[in-house]
Amino acid sequence: GTHTVFGRLASGNCSISEVEIGIIDYPRFFTPNADGFHDTWNIIGLGVAPNLNAKIFIFDRYGKLLKQISPVGTGWDGTFNGQPMPSNDYWFRVEFTEVDELGTQRTVNGHFTLKR
Repeated sequence: GTHTVFGRLASGNCSISEVEIGIIDYPRFFTPNADGFHDTWNIIGLGVAPNLNAKIFIFDRYGKLLKQISPVGTGWDGTFNGQPMPSNDYWFRVEFTEVDELGTQRTVNGHFTLKR
């Protein structure tokens, strides 16, 4: 989500400055076994303006697009065409708008593990 950071020089010879920053995170693993814990995977911290329409793409290890999800949705349930995907590492790309005066477009890539 959006956080305000305050700072000043260590010498104390200036006033305190503040900057708004956006922090996003993601679970490093998930276990879609219907036990109510970590059953879906999604990016954390993007479900607020201006990123309500951010795009999250999930790929298998060969680069095949498995799913496109929204940060305000329930997330990925570990299936492709209704079939459960195997335990493995999966990759993602998220395209979002930076929380700054310019509305800078950013892309972040990473990976996570599906455990069965």
